[in-house]
Order: sequence, then C-alpha cells, then structure tokens
Amino acid sequence: QLVESGGGLVQPGGSLRLSCAASGFTLSDYAIGWFRQAPGKEREAVTCIDSSGGTTYYGDFKTGRITISRDNANNTVYLQMNSLKVEDTAVYYCARRAGNWPCAGVPTASGYIYWGQGTQVTVSS
Repeated sequence: QLVESGGGLVQPGGSLRLSCAASGFTLSDYAIGWFRQAPGKEREAVTCIDSSGGTTYYGDFKTGRITISRDNANNTVYLQMNSLKVEDTAVYYCARRAGNWPCAGVPTASGYIYWGQGTQVTVSS
C-alpha cells in the first residue's frame, strides 16, 4: 500500500514536500514514481527514483524546481516542490514500478502496478 500526504493550499512561489509512505513492502527495492493529474488533463509523469537511488525527471520537471528523494529508514519517498505555480495545481500520486523494472526513460504510467490515492495540491493566491 502507498499513501501520499503533504498536499494542501499554497501561494504561488511557495513550497511543499509531499510524502509517499509504503506498507507491506520495502520502497528501496523498487522504482517509485510521482505523477500528477490536473482537472481535465491526463495524468503526467513527474519524476522517478529507482532502487539504487538514481533519479529521472521528465519533461518540464527537469528545471530543478522539483526534487525526489527517499528515506529508507522511514520507508518513504518525498517530492520537494519549490517555486510553485498556479499550473502546478493537481492531484499528485506516487506509484511503484512492476518487479525490478528501473525508472522509465520516457514519461509514462505504463509499468506502474501499485498506486496511492493521491494528495491534492492547490496553488492559488
């Protein structure tokens, strides 16, 4: 099971740190991805961290505003988001890759088999 938390309402330019806590398995054994889905839009891949700690950032998320990290002791993956914009408003999900698959080289939801329920991030003044 994956449980996201840390979402909320933040002003433009602000920061949030989202958490993805796992139960029933060890996060560091798998690649874990973060996705988001804005109203009326398709779900899009944000970033991924693989079992060795390597990270992949997709598309516009390569700018450095977003950082993925993992705390093995707490079995949690984090998504640090800075300089938030109104267009970052979305439901953010974490998901686990199937088996020992590494992070995808392209932004895709394919190959992720376990998903959290999502946490809402709203960026508004």
